[in-house]
Amino acid sequence: MHTEECLICKAPLEYLVQDEVMECAICHKKEPSKTRCVNSHYVCNDCHTQGMDSIFGLCLAETSTDPAAILRRMMDLPFCHMHGPEHHVMVGAALLTAYKNAGGQLDLESALREMYSRGKAVPGGACGFWGACGAGISAGQFLAIATASTPLAREPWGLSNQMTARALDSIGKVGGPRCCKRDSWLAVLAAVDFAREHLGVEMERSVPICSYSARNSQCIGKRCPFSAAK
Repeated sequence: MHTEECLICKAPLEYLVQDEVMECAICHKKEPSKTRCVNSHYVCNDCHTQGMDSIFGLCLAETSTDPAAILRRMMDLPFCHMHGPEHHVMVGAALLTAYKNAGGQLDLESALREMYSRGKAVPGGACGFWGACGAGISAGQFLAIATASTPLAREPWGLSNQMTARALDSIGKVGGPRCCKRDSWLAVLAAVDFAREHLGVEMERSVPICSYSARNSQCIGKRCPFSAAK
């Protein structure tokens, strides 16, 4: 039974071509958006990701070098929905944690806070409206943080953009409609390969089997590389 659409009434979502000013049904903030449910409920990104700061405790206590497994543990936390902009933070956070545990050199707590800030800046729906899935962007942000990239850097700048391109290529080849779980795992697996090739850090690479399909009204079934139905 497909249960997760609108966070207020569970009705299907609809996506507009142009922004309209909408009022969040939870905090009543008004802002432009292209997303609402068919009953006109709108939930802003801040309300949608409420409770996401719980990933800090999880990541700082982790010893695993497997970012897909770490990401799945985040997905199972109460704050995480089937779809939503929380995944734009979670992908990079899982990668930074696994990278650190695999021998990557960084201050994990500081890196996670930076990832939280950058990932939250990528809005929900970027995959369809920007032509760049937030999960893929998050993988690029992981690489940028891990290499201390800036707009004036040379190699880190190039590697960060290549990382985003690699993740987006993997996501794009599967095709739509979006699934935040599928796209997040695709981004993570692309990043594991990329970090091994370019940074010399060997994170564990496991391929998940999805257990979330019953919550996804747009599940692509056997076409998904993580489908349990294969």
